[in-house]
Formats: sequence, structure tokens, C-alpha cells
Amino acid sequence: MAAVLSCAQFQCRNARSSEAAYSSAVVPRNMNAKLLQASRNPLNTLCKRSMFIQTQDTPNPDSLKFLPGVAVLEKGQTMDFPNVSSAQCSPLAKLLFRVEGVRSVFFGGDFVTISKQEDAEWRIIKPEVFAVIMDFFASGLPVVTDAKPNLDTQINEEDDETVQMIKELLDTRIRPTVQEDGGDIIFMGFDDGVVKLKMQGSCSSCPSSIVTLKNGVQNMLQFYIPEVVSVEQVKDDVDKIAEEEFSRLEKQIRKKDESAVDNKP
Repeated sequence: MAAVLSCAQFQCRNARSSEAAYSSAVVPRNMNAKLLQASRNPLNTLCKRSMFIQTQDTPNPDSLKFLPGVAVLEKGQTMDFPNVSSAQCSPLAKLLFRVEGVRSVFFGGDFVTISKQEDAEWRIIKPEVFAVIMDFFASGLPVVTDAKPNLDTQINEEDDETVQMIKELLDTRIRPTVQEDGGDIIFMGFDDGVVKLKMQGSCSSCPSSIVTLKNGVQNMLQFYIPEVVSVEQVKDDVDKIAEEEFSRLEKQIRKKDESAVDNKP
């Protein structure tokens, strides 16, 4: 059993170095949104109260995990915001989307995962994200409003024994590990032996996500539940809209770059 459990640490986690990479920042806590730009000024002296924020690398180079040292959601809960329109229920997510270069936002119990656009640079994005998080938690506003908790692994009366076992394993063995990497894995259904799952946060666009599903999640589920034949990653309408928006943005950036090159003397 030890071999199976070690496999459940997933390839996505193995993509890390032997030690998790951390960086820290102390940003003025009494700063408001209007002072966001000023926060990057070394002459700024608004440092009466401060908050220690850590960042942790994820297996996805375009995703970074921010740990503010305070609760973001209830323990074990997650929320995914793949685009601006999906963030209307979260004041914090809406503010983070205002940072140029932010592609998506994801909340866990004690962390915020930011996924950036491929051409954006962390050295520019990180200070602004630090400032937004600092300012928000100093304001006392709720992280989310009118948001329903994720109930994908809640046991329902209509669930047969196999589905109940799948949900139990996902909730107790698999999701906590994936959340450590700044993401989550959502149960979408079970049909003809195929477990359908949705990757969120840093795992949604991680190059190792397919390996994680096949070599980690699938192996564990098959070990405990013989009825599981395979595991597949699925996407919903929100994901498709987010991809379309991102593709449109990429095309606009590419056109600007090409235009700039053509106009050079």
C-alpha cells in the first residue's frame, strides 16, 4: 500500500524542487487602492502596521501561490475564478483581476493562487498582488459575497456505493494534496467506469496535469475501487469562455507587436 500512496503524491508535486521555493514581502497594511502605485516607491513610509505574505512556487510556472497568513476561505473550501465575469461574487478576486497580466484567480482555505498570462512577468505582477491582498485584508471586507460552497463531493441520496467511495477518496486523500499545489480537483461525474474531473487553479493549465490524473489520481482510485476504468479531465462552459477570452487577448497583443515592428523606421 505504501507504493500506491506515494504514487498519490502525483507527478504534479514531483515537479517541485526538493525544497519549496519561498519568497516573502512586507507591504504597508494601511494602504488603500489609490496608493497601489505608491507602494512600490522605496520612499513610501506607510509602515506603521505590516502583514507578512509568503509566495510559494507551484508546478505550473505561470501560477504562484500567495499565503497571507490569514484565512481566505473556510478550511477545505476552494473557489475558482477563471475570468473577470466569474469574479462578481468576490470583492478580492475583482481587485486582483485589475492587476495587469493576471489571467485567473483561485482561492483556497489559506492561500490565493494567481495565474498570469504567458508574456507577463512575475517581478511586475507580484508587488501589485501583494499590495491588493494587504489592502483588502486591512479593509475587513468579506472575501466572497453570496457565494455557494463547493458541494461536488457531498454524498447525495441518489449516489450509488461506487460514487460515494469516489467522492470520499477525492475529499480525504486526493484534494488536500492537490490544494497544496495551489489548485483543486472537482468531481464532475462517473459514467461507464470513467471518472470525470475538472482541474482548477494552478493545476488547470499545468503541463503536468494529465500526468497527475493518470499516474496519481487514476492509480489511487483503481486501487481502492475496481469499478474505475479511467479518469478524464473535462471542462465546463465557464472554462470554454475563459479560453476564448484569453485567445482573443493573445491575438490582440500579437497584432500590436506586429504593428509595432512594421512601424519601426
